[in-house]
Amino acid sequence: MKKFLVLIPLIIVSCKKESASVETQDKDSVIMSEQPDSAPKTDSAAIKMKDSVINNAPKTKEVLKTGVMRIVKDGKITRTVDAEQFPLTLGEEFTTDGQEFILKIINFNKSKIQAKISTNEKDFNIRFNQIKLPSGDFDGPFGREITYDVKDKGEVWLIIGKSNMASGNTKGSFTVSVE
Repeated sequence: MKKFLVLIPLIIVSCKKESASVETQDKDSVIMSEQPDSAPKTDSAAIKMKDSVINNAPKTKEVLKTGVMRIVKDGKITRTVDAEQFPLTLGEEFTTDGQEFILKIINFNKSKIQAKISTNEKDFNIRFNQIKLPSGDFDGPFGREITYDVKDKGEVWLIIGKSNMASGNTKGSFTVSVE
């Protein structure tokens, strides 16, 4: 009975203690942790920025400020840019064999597109494999530089990858300059 009387004040004191719960979601698991009310509050905008951090090659950090969208899925890196941002240079990196980079250019309204792939990697097997025109037609392959007459206005894709007709390293960083 005396033990019970000692526990009652402890239970009452612990019930009066206020605490906030914070949920943290990491892929498939949820972790609950208690933090005192005096913990600093995090701005929801900062959380959104943190969650949307994009893993890019070092040369792309400046480009992120211009609002270039980037998606990586099944070995394909897809970036979407507006032609109004031209001239433009994007940095990228192939980290696995067989990767492909698709540069989707929206609102393209010029009569000609010029682009160039640059790299400091030795023996880097990379080229413009194809161009997709606003009409839906494809053309290619090309080398590391392309100048192409575009008859229609709309979305143009530049598809970059390894050349099956050549050998060399298929991993490394590179830049694509478009005007």
